[in-house]
Amino acid sequence: MTKSRSIIDSALKLPREERARVAREIIASLDGPSDQDVDAAWLAEVERRLDEVERGAAALVPWETVRQRVAERLRAVRR
Repeated sequence: MTKSRSIIDSALKLPREERARVAREIIASLDGPSDQDVDAAWLAEVERRLDEVERGAAALVPWETVRQRVAERLRAVRR
């Protein structure tokens, strides 16, 4: 058994919350160091969008509609 297989097998035995934390940390390690300017820009964008939603200025689309649009686009690309 490889070392990575052993680690994966051990991780899969953890409770759900701990598996999620491990997964987040592994994924974050692939992204490399955080860029504070980029993080600040994303936070500002999220706050701007939240403000639009709270003011009623954003056009919200139901999840089912979004999912259908994405599925249609994927089908078109795969043709």
